[in-house]
Formats: sequence, structure tokens, C-alpha cells
Amino acid sequence: MQKNTENKYTVERLVLAAIFAALAFLTVFILRIPFVPAVGFLKYEAKDAVLALEALILGPLPSALSSLVISLIEMVTISDTGPIGALMNFLSSMAFVLPVGLIYKYRRNISGAVIGLVCSVVSETVIMLLWNYLISPMYMGISREAITALLIPGFLPFNAVKASVNAAITFLLYKPLINVLRKANLLPKREAVTGKSVVPVVLNIICAVILVAAILFMILNGASNG
Repeated sequence: MQKNTENKYTVERLVLAAIFAALAFLTVFILRIPFVPAVGFLKYEAKDAVLALEALILGPLPSALSSLVISLIEMVTISDTGPIGALMNFLSSMAFVLPVGLIYKYRRNISGAVIGLVCSVVSETVIMLLWNYLISPMYMGISREAITALLIPGFLPFNAVKASVNAAITFLLYKPLINVLRKANLLPKREAVTGKSVVPVVLNIICAVILVAAILFMILNGASNG
């Protein structure tokens, strides 16, 4: 009986991992918003939000594997930046999903999720500045000095806004998604918790404000560059 339960749990996790990977690629396929018109490959994608949800629900390893698969599929389908672009996509996703996935794995509560998402935003923003400095000259065909000049006005706001938006989306969708998966018997149900807290409501409002501000920023930024 226990073996059957374990097998069922494994199959459900594999199904969920496949669903998350498909959804992440779908978001890239249907939604790629240019951020800096002068740098064509800087486009907002929501796939990291999907991968972060996968990391929260299934753990960091399945999310990392999904990210690798998606980066390779992008490379041979919709991407025009080749293997280097695939590498950058993978590194960017890892910088975002690993912190929240690892922190939440050992601190499975709302504070763990919030701390993890904040660390993810900082991680992607800082780490991608380094990788853009090191790798971008190879596929942009310009000098490292020119890339250095783009780091603060271009790469820094792009990665910060992208990561913040994806963190807000992740937080807003996590609880509703968990409820849906539990109702579908794809995740085990938890006992009801008595008492309500205003903290999740406040955090949801903050995330909504971040999303609205980021959307306005991208619209105004696109208009000013257009």
C-alpha cells in the first residue's frame, strides 16, 4: 500500500513538472516584451515566475531541470541568440529560482516565501550584471567598455524590474495555485488553520502595486525610447 502511494506521488510530481515546463515555455512563446529597444535581447518574460512556482511546490531541482530544458528548446525554436543566449537564459532563471526554492524548502511558511523571493530579486539583479559584463560582448559584437556603459542604465533596471515583477506574480499566484492543485488531488491536502492574518493581504497589495508600477515603467520606458 505504501509503495503504491509513493509511486502515485512520484507520477504526480512528474506530471506537475511537465505541466510547469510547458507553461513556462508557453509564456515565452506568447509574451516577450522589449525593455530596451536599443538592446533587442532584453525582453521581459514571465517564465521565471512559473519556474519559481515550480520551485516552491516541487523543489529547486525539478525547477532547475525545467529551466535547462526550456532554454534548450528556446534555442532551437524562437530564440535568435544561439547557444550563448541559451546559456544566459539558463543562468538568469537559475539566479532567480534557486534562492526562493532553497530557502522555502527549509522554511515552509509565508516568511520563508517572502525572504526567498526578495533574495531571488537581489540574486538575479546582481548575478546577471556580472554575466552580462562577461558574456554580452561575445554575442553583441561590441567592446567590453561599451557593455560597461550599458550596465547601470540598461542591464541593472532591466534585471531588477524583471525579477521584481516575476516575484510579485509568484507571490500572488502561489496560494490560488496550491488550492487548485489540492482540489485536483495533485497535492496532498493540509489541515485547516484556524485564525486569519492580515500579513498575506498586505503582501498581496504590495505585489499588486509592484506589478502596476512595473507595467507603467515599461510602458513609459518604451515610449521614451520610441
